[in-house]
Amino acid sequence: MPDWTNIIKQLNHHTGKAEAMESSKIVGGGSINSAYSLRMSSGQEYFVKCNSMKYEDMFAAEYEALIEFQKVTSLNIPKPFCYGSSKTECFLIMDFIHLNGHGDSFQLGRNLAKMHRIETGQFGWSRNNTIGSTPQSNTWHDNWVAFWREERLLPQFEMLYQRGHKNQFQANAERLIAQLEDFFAYHNPSPSLLHGDLWSGNYAFDDKGQGVIFDPALYYGDREADLAMTELFGGFSPDFYSGYKEEFPLADGYNKRKSMYNLYHLLNHSNLFGGSYLTQADQTLRQLIK
Repeated sequence: MPDWTNIIKQLNHHTGKAEAMESSKIVGGGSINSAYSLRMSSGQEYFVKCNSMKYEDMFAAEYEALIEFQKVTSLNIPKPFCYGSSKTECFLIMDFIHLNGHGDSFQLGRNLAKMHRIETGQFGWSRNNTIGSTPQSNTWHDNWVAFWREERLLPQFEMLYQRGHKNQFQANAERLIAQLEDFFAYHNPSPSLLHGDLWSGNYAFDDKGQGVIFDPALYYGDREADLAMTELFGGFSPDFYSGYKEEFPLADGYNKRKSMYNLYHLLNHSNLFGGSYLTQADQTLRQLIK
């Protein structure tokens, strides 16, 4: 069980209150962390993630990402309160959003498109974070192709080589990297605010029907990368894409580029889980270099 005494002490320090815990219970929180609903004596309910100390920096990055996302008004994104640690565990506390599983998918697409209109001057982010449990580098770049090559594809390929898959991937990976500038010819995206890991398990609807996104791997990049991932594993309706395109039409060539963007996630899943993802990544890589 979490060290609730320490957690509540740090939460009260952050909020400036002196509340006691009324109750706690385990809730779903993904495959990496333990998650809890924490109800305080005031009736305020919090969502608490806990894990071993080695994940402290991951929680720090998520805390900062959720702060960055507070500039989004079109979607309901959890508000972070604090993160911290004890001798054996680390934790992250945010507000508890009650989900109901039902909402307007068309409006969700429109609202994601509105989020993607939030832009900055470069590609990347002010700190590194994780994609799942994999370290993700977000070093700033002025050039999108350079960012995608240096901060996304090359680190994943290098991890695959270290795991013993160099013979399977290296030759085709080098061909792809050599062709990357040509692949993105005539495509000049703006650095949009991205969720970064937008699969069906990281969105829902709240009890008012508004779209909610969580568990971000935030960076500023080509908005097509977010949209491409929604197609990789399914779980988004045709209305979602209609709403998105009505609000923010896609440029020509998206259907080709989405395979490039999803290669990153297939490589990451290959590094995390191996198995059939290695085959998918290899097939996608071969298709891209044709």
